[in-house]
Amino acid sequence: MNKFFQLVIAAIMGSGITLVANQWYGNGNSNVRIEHVDGVPTTAVAYTVNEKGEAVPLDFTGTADKVTQAVVHIRSTQAVGIQRNSRDPLRDFFNGPSPMQRGPSQSTGSGVIINKNGYIVTNNHVVQGADIVEVTLSDNSTYKAEVIGTDPDTDLAVIKVNNKDLPYLSFVDSDQSKVGQWVLAVGNPFNLNSTVTAGIISAKGRNINIINSNSRSEGEQLGNTAIESFIQTDAAINPGNSGGALVSLDGGLLGINTAIASPTGAYSGYGFAVPSNIVSKVVEDLIAYGAVQRGWLGVTVQNVTSDLAKQEMLDRNEGAFIVDFADNSSAKEAGLQKGDVVIQLDDAEIKSSTALIEYIGRKRPGDKIGVKVDRKGKIVTVPVTLKNRNGELSTINREEKDAIASLGLSMEDVDQKILNRLELKNGVRVSKLDNGKLARYTEMREGFIITHIDDQAVKTVKEVNEILNKKKEGDLVTFSGIYEDFPREYIYALRM
Repeated sequence: MNKFFQLVIAAIMGSGITLVANQWYGNGNSNVRIEHVDGVPTTAVAYTVNEKGEAVPLDFTGTADKVTQAVVHIRSTQAVGIQRNSRDPLRDFFNGPSPMQRGPSQSTGSGVIINKNGYIVTNNHVVQGADIVEVTLSDNSTYKAEVIGTDPDTDLAVIKVNNKDLPYLSFVDSDQSKVGQWVLAVGNPFNLNSTVTAGIISAKGRNINIINSNSRSEGEQLGNTAIESFIQTDAAINPGNSGGALVSLDGGLLGINTAIASPTGAYSGYGFAVPSNIVSKVVEDLIAYGAVQRGWLGVTVQNVTSDLAKQEMLDRNEGAFIVDFADNSSAKEAGLQKGDVVIQLDDAEIKSSTALIEYIGRKRPGDKIGVKVDRKGKIVTVPVTLKNRNGELSTINREEKDAIASLGLSMEDVDQKILNRLELKNGVRVSKLDNGKLARYTEMREGFIITHIDDQAVKTVKEVNEILNKKKEGDLVTFSGIYEDFPREYIYALRM
């Protein structure tokens, strides 16, 4: 018993010593509490506030359901023939180059219905050179589409299906979009129909030099008429998304997805969309006029940088620096000068050459704008009336292609000495083949000497033009002749 009481006393003393030690050394930190709160911790990225002011998870389902019904799948087909090396970087980028490929050539992409009567906007590189354009709606119904017009300068195109009461998206003001704003990208990547991805606007006014064109314009170089002022997003965009929708969370059309920045050709983090304010202007012009009515300021500009500011002794590091003027420049006629820094157009602040190009690209010939410039430290505002690319104030109508132009055929007369060496009495040489019917439907090569069209001998380019101009659409025409390096007769046939 004594041993038992000794053990109890020892236990009591040990517990007491432990309690005293805890109080002495613990400084009140002996109690560890795990607290539970109602709901889940929220962050600004994953949550939003509802009408009651309550934090609720972001929900894309309503927007996705609305938008996918208005985004279509587009399949473009070039008929049987020779597909020559592509010179379009956008087509190469999304579809890969296709050198001398026999058989039909197909490409796919996306489009956005913008009108209940069947008007659809897409990228020019999705339908460029196509003989057949097919559109598949979200309900899997398929229609043949007509190409209403294209604009290589913005890589946009308008097509139309013969259907009505279609679901469509309305444009919203892309100028009001903000970096960090949530957006959805909707399209058909890798032929995976009605794919929706989410991200934010990563930047605005991006110029990535992916659109090529070849005439003089406002730009960083003479000879480039491309208008690039992309919305950059980290929503996943892949081949097949071209022409698809970039939308705000309320389902408004903010832009048309056009390109991605990638070393592999697939999504690597960033995509680029043509802003809706540019898209709406191009679409309106293509539907109304068949061609884009683009105002021209007639200047070559470059970004103002710290290096340029030092070199030109400028007092600012932003703006569009006027380097040169084009022929018939409305800016030069109005009194702008080389070395002026454009800092504002009307009420729009201009911080870069891209911003200037985008703003002017929304204007039409005859529009009047106020150009505010910094001229060696003096702020001057100059009123300018914009012209068209021909230096006129009038609109430009669609250029109707005649029969010869549709062939993509350029010719030249052949020197008589060459004809004698080849033992020919007559002939006309094919000097160039553009992307026309002859290049797509036959194996004719440049350098081919045409001796007969149908059974009629031809001696001059004029004679060839006279014969072809008498042909009607659908008429069969045959070209007979030889090549200098392989002098046996070849015959190429196609329908006009």
